[in-house]
Amino acid sequence: MAHRCPQEPQERETTGVYLSTVTSPVTAPPGGDPRRRRIALVSGNVVALGTVSLITDVSAEMVTAVLPLYLVLGLHVSPLAYGVVDGVYTGATAVLRLAGGFVADRFRSRKLVAGFGYTLSAVAKLGLLLAGRSVPAIGAVIAVDRLGKGVRTAPRDALITESTPPEALGRAFGVHRTMDSIGAFLGPLVALAVLAAAGESYDAVFVTSFCIAALAVVVLALFVRERPAAAPEPLAAPESAAALEPATAPASAATSESATAPEQPAADKVLLKAAFGLLRDAPVRRLAAASCLLGLATIGDGFVYLMLQRREELSLVWFPMLAVGTSLAYLLLAVPLGILADRIGRLPVVLGGYTALGLAYLLLFGPVGGWPLLVLTLALHGLFYAATDGVLIALAGPVLPARLRTTGIAVVQTGQALAYLVSSVLFGLAWQAWGPQTASRAAAAGVAVVVVATLLLLRKRGPVR
Repeated sequence: MAHRCPQEPQERETTGVYLSTVTSPVTAPPGGDPRRRRIALVSGNVVALGTVSLITDVSAEMVTAVLPLYLVLGLHVSPLAYGVVDGVYTGATAVLRLAGGFVADRFRSRKLVAGFGYTLSAVAKLGLLLAGRSVPAIGAVIAVDRLGKGVRTAPRDALITESTPPEALGRAFGVHRTMDSIGAFLGPLVALAVLAAAGESYDAVFVTSFCIAALAVVVLALFVRERPAAAPEPLAAPESAAALEPATAPASAATSESATAPEQPAADKVLLKAAFGLLRDAPVRRLAAASCLLGLATIGDGFVYLMLQRREELSLVWFPMLAVGTSLAYLLLAVPLGILADRIGRLPVVLGGYTALGLAYLLLFGPVGGWPLLVLTLALHGLFYAATDGVLIALAGPVLPARLRTTGIAVVQTGQALAYLVSSVLFGLAWQAWGPQTASRAAAAGVAVVVVATLLLLRKRGPVR
């Protein structure tokens, strides 16, 4: 990865990405072709963060690809118990997203907070060596791993947001999520290779997972940069610059200083009261409520893969490949859907993604079977992630105040994660009480209700797009 010093000018306008600039170019150079702006897809910071996520996801998916199989078929835990563990995996430490977001905003240390989260998740991989076959111990280690994810997610997404002009947020998150999904695609394959080479030793998978996660922390430290306090605000409107043109040279210099100075003092004023006050803003409140609804509509990936495995009687060797299929669809669709979201609006794309999820739930016990069922279900599942994962944050970014953006993103993600915890437990209970077929159809009906409710909620009073 190329790395240039901050003082070097942006000379290569025709390159695909900028590997060292913190903000991506917004306008073409004087006398240049305006279309060159579109060639420079995203900033170097987004590429660096995407690389960190790619490596981290290889590490994480090595474990998660085999975890449902290990718990349900290996340790014979009940669907309800698996639902609790799966919910813990995503939602139990969700409140720490708020803590991580607030600390990052309060001390303007988004990179440092994100690095702490990545480091914690890496160390947790070694804890799986000590957990053995104890389900409570495995749950505790998973909780520590998710604590790291909860701390790092909002600062990471805030770094992406502040490195990208508003009109390109969907594209930037699409590129980041594509790189993330490459890691998710490779993780199960690496796990299978390690298991084959180590005689099906799960300990070998855990140790390898830790080493890969540690590499991601190194990449974050070396290549990710936080936007300097003196850099221009990416959200600045063009008319602001026009308003400064009539000023004299000394006045322009003073204005320039005042334009960049408020960012640092503003950080000093980020207090806990201000963070809680975010929900007094109606658009933020509606967005947080919508994120909770959308979280309730989502059941764990492991449940989907277990139902596919049971219906098609797949051999255990093929089970991790189901996650690879979802990741492949995500990988292929994340950038196109991010660009589409920038063009037609982010809300329609998000709701379209949840519609695809509902169809995937219906297909699990529908008339289609065999390989067509596997391909269609995994494609719809991957489409769901591509249309929602980064696009929802891109939808939230412009709504949130700049100095509390990390905290605001954490509010949205926390609401979604806590709702997901409830959803996983409820679906495990429904599976145990009614069976997987009825439970999956109830989940599909829930998705339909949530899509309509979210549309009404976000379209009710303001142009959230």
